[in-house]
Order: sequence, then C-alpha cells, then structure tokens
Amino acid sequence: MSNRAIYERAFDEDVQTETNNCPECNGRVTTNAVETTCEDCGLVIDEQRIDHGPEWRSFEADERERTGAPLTATRHDRGLSTEIGRGTDANGNQLSGRKRRQLGRLRREQSRGRFQSKAERNLAHGLSEVRRISSALDLGETIRDQACRLFRSAQNEDLLRGRSIEAMAAASVHGTCRCNGLSRTLEEITEPARVEQARVRTAYQTLNTELGLPAQPVRPSGFIPQLASELDIPDRIRNRARKLAEQAESAGAVSGVDPTGFAAACLYKAGCDAGRLMVQSDVARAANVSTVTIRTHRDTLNELAM
Repeated sequence: MSNRAIYERAFDEDVQTETNNCPECNGRVTTNAVETTCEDCGLVIDEQRIDHGPEWRSFEADERERTGAPLTATRHDRGLSTEIGRGTDANGNQLSGRKRRQLGRLRREQSRGRFQSKAERNLAHGLSEVRRISSALDLGETIRDQACRLFRSAQNEDLLRGRSIEAMAAASVHGTCRCNGLSRTLEEITEPARVEQARVRTAYQTLNTELGLPAQPVRPSGFIPQLASELDIPDRIRNRARKLAEQAESAGAVSGVDPTGFAAACLYKAGCDAGRLMVQSDVARAANVSTVTIRTHRDTLNELAM
C-alpha cells in the first residue's frame, strides 16, 4: 500500500489548513508551519508551532552531552576549537602511555596550527587581556563580552596598527564601562593592565573617535559607594553624601570637575555635618586627589546651600 493511500497529503511546511473562525472578526483562519492568522483582519492567533528548544536533556550526572559549549565572543575562534584532553578519556578512564604520547603530539600540532594569521594571533592575545582585566576588576560577564566585541570591532577597523594591544584591550574595557555608566576610573582600569595610563587614554580616544562610542558622562554619585566603603563610612552619611552629589548634578555644578574629587568632597561635607571627625588628607588619598580639591568642592557645596 502506498503512502498516498495512507495519508491524505504529503508533509509540506508551506501547506495551509483552515481551522476555527477568528475570535475577533469571525473570519477565516489559516494555519501554516509558521503561524496561524486570520485572512480577513490579519490577526496573528498563534506562531512558531515548531519547538526550537534543545533536542533533549538529561538528569543523570554521569551521562555525556552530545553538544558543545555555546558560541562566545571572548575567544578568537568563538569557542569552536577542539580541546584535546590529558590523562583520561571521556569516561574518566586512565589512558595508556602510548595513547598519552599520541595525544601530546596531536596537542602540539594543534597548538602550532591554531592561528591562521598574525591578525588572528593578535586577536587572541587582545581578548585574553580583556578577560584578564575584567576578572581583576570583578566585572560581570555582560561587560566582559561587550568589551571583547569592542576589541574585535577595533581590529576589524584596523585600529590596532601601530598601537599597543594591551592598551587597546584596556581601552576597550574602559569604553565598555563608560557606555554602561559604570563608575570605573581610568586609574582603576590601568592598574591591572600591563601598559601606561597615557597609552590607555590615547587608545580610548581613538576608539571613541573612530567608532563613535555612546559613552555616558561619569557622575560623582556613582563613586560615593566605593569611596565610602574604602573610608568605612556609615550608611547614613553615605546616603547623605549621595543626595548632595545628586543635587549638585541637578544644579549643573559638576560640569568639568573630577567626579571622584567631587564625590570625596560630598562625603567629607556629609561627615562633617553629621559630627563625624574626618581628616581631609585621608579622604583625598582615597579619591587620589589633593586636599585643595576637597576644600574647593566643599566650598561649592556650601554655596549651593546643601
């Protein structure tokens, strides 16, 4: 007996079938492999009938998966390269000496042919620097991935020519923090980087100019928690300092000033108003500014009558 005798029609994803009437206009409803729509009013009643989820899942701890890791922007090859193990096989059994020597030779050849060009080698080195700096600064995975994509974009635009890879990697992390409004100064990002701060600043200016980064202005209120934690200031003084900084930002008194210095001045004024003895030199040292900067911004806050 043929299949045509068993089934009324062959399988075809584009075949449309009629179902119930439309719940809105009581019109004619048709269904294909993608969606269920009304031909009269255009209402989409249902869509994506095909399940695009994982093929299967297992609740056994010792059962091997048939799929690899997802694609990642933090690797030069998107994470698609094969990793050759050491010592044991996929089941955890010990390998013989002959097999281990064979895997060692395969691992050596794979390491030699891992990069197809000098540009790919530079990309791998730069992405490893981005991951290292992000880990040292305790940044989230989203910030790390965005910084890796920014570094990859810089290489695609040929911005690495004549510049330090380490400086461009640190500048990518700094630019990503600026675009996401994170309160990270250039000094903090340069500290774990293996390059001078001036070179990182130049690389960031190149990224900002050539790629047009949507960098957000750094606000003093974002540095209040970090400085307060370093100076061991209570929460009530910290909250008062944040209100002082936000009010100064609303009044436009923070334009063109160092945000860390202004944040330190807000903490100093809030502490003095609360009767807490604070030494200007300690506050200035935590913010990496001078005591003159603290006094100048404190006078600005006094003039605003906050």
